Amino acid sequence: MNGTLARSIVVFIIGVLCAVVPSAAQQQPPPGQSGTPVQSDTPGESGTQQSGTSDHRLFGTLPDFLTVQDADNVPPLTAREKFDVTIRSSFDWGQYLFYGGIAAISQASNADPSFGQGALGYGKRYALAAVDGTIENFFTTALFPAPLHQDPRYYRLGEGGLVHRSGYAVSRIFVTRGDNRHIQFNISELGGSGISAALYNTYHPASDRSVSNTLESWWMQVGYDTIFIMIREFWPDVQAKLHRHRGEAPPGS
Repeated sequence: MNGTLARSIVVFIIGVLCAVVPSAAQQQPPPGQSGTPVQSDTPGESGTQQSGTSDHRLFGTLPDFLTVQDADNVPPLTAREKFDVTIRSSFDWGQYLFYGGIAAISQASNADPSFGQGALGYGKRYALAAVDGTIENFFTTALFPAPLHQDPRYYRLGEGGLVHRSGYAVSRIFVTRGDNRHIQFNISELGGSGISAALYNTYHPASDRSVSNTLESWWMQVGYDTIFIMIREFWPDVQAKLHRHRGEAPPGS
């Protein structure tokens, strides 16, 4: 991945995170009232389905179907369900909008200059972002977790102090639950993102095909996923606070 583009995206995501986390830290909702997903047979914006996935969206757009809560009562996912939810999230309209934003940043920073500018250049950058994201999603949430019997979901903690919850969120990059509910090394995340970065060499512009660019793509992808896990942990708190500020009932109430 082009270094300028990578830094631009990181700055953008960190900016979003800085807006999210302090708001969550200012006011911790009482246990059970922090935007906690409620299990329901009917899919909804804040409801967790019986299948063990959800219909959550970050900022009302980005699909977050693999964030759940109440770990002891959430059923394990079958291999089929891991692929189903990966397909559902990878080809979601919110994901298309996200790729559009990445392509716009890439266009503005003139990443991969061989693509040129204008509509054609933007289209190439959009396609590259979409292919990169889709490949990484499939490897980390389906192609690795299914045969390894690892759980690709993020189990939101939802309670406790900012430092404790942040530490828990970051640790999920390195450890995950197995289908047997035991904690395991998260080879699905680290190995899946590594394989994805290596595959970029088969279709990225020639200027990006190097060992250093592959390693950069790998650690940047892990970095993005870490930041997004943090947002997934705290976003319901921010959402609940916004609803209270507007005098509305918090999500899931």
